[in-house]
Amino acid sequence: MPVRPKSGARSGKARGRAKRCPICGKPATEASKPFCSERCRDVDLNRWLSGSYAIPGRKDEDEDAE
Repeated sequence: MPVRPKSGARSGKARGRAKRCPICGKPATEASKPFCSERCRDVDLNRWLSGSYAIPGRKDEDEDAE
């Protein structure tokens, strides 16, 4: 008997669901993947360039010594 993945398990396939735009949640379009439009693509780029997206980290001990 084959083992089927649990319902919440992720597989390598999208299973027919359209990917959602990370900015507004609308279905992504092929031309602007992974976004739904050029506008949402530009909003994301602006967030990157303005520093809105940041990965928190701790201060390195050597930086204080300088």
